[in-house]
Amino acid sequence: MSTASYTVTGMTCQHCVASVTEEIREIAGVTDVAVDLPTGAVTVTSDDEISPDAVRDAVHEAGYQLV
Repeated sequence: MSTASYTVTGMTCQHCVASVTEEIREIAGVTDVAVDLPTGAVTVTSDDEISPDAVRDAVHEAGYQLV
């Protein structure tokens, strides 16, 4: 099991959180996504290590950016 933390900018509401969560969960191997709206902190848990580029692409697809 692998856990990685990221910071996402631009999220302002629960809809934003849901969008980011949904896109990251589509990455193969992801088992859990936890988002803290006030800080923008995103913790991704997966079966194996996930490429940061895959997470960046998913966050971008949701309309936000990784710091």
